Amino acid sequence: MPACLHLDEAGIRIVSAGHTDPSRYSQGFVRARDFVLRNARLLDRRLFAYLFEDGPREAVLDALRAYRNADGGFGNALEPDKRCPESQPVDAEVALEILDLVDGADDPMVHDLCDWLDRNADAAGGLPFALPSVNAYPHAPWWRTDPDPPPWINPTAAIVAMLTKWGVDHTWVRRGTAFCWSRLEEEQPTGFDDLRCAIAFLEQAGDRARAESWLEKVRSYLLSSAEIERDLDAPGYVHPPLDWAPLPKGFGYGLFERSELSAGLAALRSAQGEDGGWPIKWQAVSPGVELEWRGRVTIDALLTLRAYQAAGFAPPG
Repeated sequence: MPACLHLDEAGIRIVSAGHTDPSRYSQGFVRARDFVLRNARLLDRRLFAYLFEDGPREAVLDALRAYRNADGGFGNALEPDKRCPESQPVDAEVALEILDLVDGADDPMVHDLCDWLDRNADAAGGLPFALPSVNAYPHAPWWRTDPDPPPWINPTAAIVAMLTKWGVDHTWVRRGTAFCWSRLEEEQPTGFDDLRCAIAFLEQAGDRARAESWLEKVRSYLLSSAEIERDLDAPGYVHPPLDWAPLPKGFGYGLFERSELSAGLAALRSAQGEDGGWPIKWQAVSPGVELEWRGRVTIDALLTLRAYQAAGFAPPG
């Protein structure tokens, strides 16, 4: 069962699952918990309860279903920066991330979503960054798209990666895999968001020799480029080591020295706001959307801190 998190000025501690009495927690965790309960969406409040307080898995799945459409896809601003109710590829990605956090790969929603992906992919198997329906609703500028948007590695590769990780056998997974390989051969991704998706795909791809060759190319590119932000105080939409290695495992983790990760953890701890939540790095489309995002970002920060503490990264003190 998920373990509770114990966070204070010195760092984090994992304690036994099942505690819901705030007096059992340190002040830092109480503040984070209070922020989520006051401000986060129902879905994220239930996800928090599952991950840190032994809350019920089915409650998370029930909340996720509210974002599901009759066509089998997900929409309704599951990714908060576009308020489109219609199904979108990025909302499919977010849904799969949540299902993965609650061991939901066996939920019937997954097969229905694969059918939606198959219907909305192009002939080569790729999905666009966003479907045109996003334009009719409030959205961040980067979500605006053309009437006939091209397929893209983001989020296609991340979606393929999750379904491959789970061993899902579906026509679209095979089509999406072929698209990702083809896209990589045409053009190496750049920028954090595209690279994140490509790395996820390469970590899960069945053709391991081909994938490892590509991961080495990506590694060389990252270490010789300015994609990784080394200044932990740099403002704006920048990506320091922990953005590339949110967990102490996998490709991203291997990019950095232990000292870099320890410094990143200290910076992450200090970024907790006075209100108990963690900030976002971009301009949200409204104050309400900013709170929605901060609820999820706060959960992600706690997950990163817990995972690194469990891996032996002792907090300063």
